[in-house]
Amino acid sequence: MPETRYGMTIPFDGVPLHAQREWIEELADLGYTDVWSAEANGADAFTPLALASVWAPSLRLGTAIVPAFTRGPACLAQSVGSLAQAAPGRFALGIGTSSNVIVEGWNGIPFHEPYKRVRDMIRFLRAALAGEKVSGQFESFTVKGFRLGVLPEKPVPILVAALREGMLKLAGREGDGAIINWLSADDVRTVTPYVHRYGADKEIVARIFVAPSTDRDAVLGLGKYAIASYLNVPVYASFHDWLGRGDELATMWEQWRAGDRKAAVASIPDSLVDELIVSGSAEACREHVQRYLDNGVTTPALAVLPFPGVDLRQAIRDLAPR
Repeated sequence: MPETRYGMTIPFDGVPLHAQREWIEELADLGYTDVWSAEANGADAFTPLALASVWAPSLRLGTAIVPAFTRGPACLAQSVGSLAQAAPGRFALGIGTSSNVIVEGWNGIPFHEPYKRVRDMIRFLRAALAGEKVSGQFESFTVKGFRLGVLPEKPVPILVAALREGMLKLAGREGDGAIINWLSADDVRTVTPYVHRYGADKEIVARIFVAPSTDRDAVLGLGKYAIASYLNVPVYASFHDWLGRGDELATMWEQWRAGDRKAAVASIPDSLVDELIVSGSAEACREHVQRYLDNGVTTPALAVLPFPGVDLRQAIRDLAPR
């Protein structure tokens, strides 16, 4: 079985990248083992990790995730190879489909056959990172005569962002594990068997959203807004329908499509916030995170939600592993 790790999402909201050195250095002192970046409309996935590689040399670096569509194959290989060479043996690539919102809406790239794109990118990267000259027709793109000039000194684990059965199986079959997201601790038991059928050594990284506050009303308000923002994206809507929440979320989806965003947010059950977002005192939050570990997650990657009245840096300290 892979070792249990404990990660934090970077960069931190509201803090300029150049000012985060002391924060990241402290993560290692607090017992965190990993830092994981994301890529949406903020910093790119690689720059914060490059900074962290120098500021905190003991931390493992991971992307959760890099979209498979928004960089060409050669460009992505260069980014991966560069960071892997800068931090030998400390970088794990998390790659996934992302969503139609980011790929198509923000980047103007057709979100076409995402499963094939991720699968083909994994196969291309395996060959390129091994120093092979890659030339051939993949189902979703063609590469002609590319050889990577910045090769990793050590193998780079490739983790696949996975929601439903097809991607979960791909994560197990062709990846070194899966990155899971926006699911409850109990849902972990539903998704991990699809990955582990290809080996018990597969890593399971979970991005876990945390609202470290005992202000119940504030948690529910922020939590419902966050849930509505994500679970109306088609890939996440399909995921939660597959998990069995179709009836529970039907009203929200209907009102969102009708343009009544306020009613859609209000229709989200309080219980769903409690399932999908870790909240409460620091001790309660750590206990909730432990449930993810107990159910099969090997690496929690905490993401502290920007929350009025919460001191982000103190929350990071309070949530540290014990």
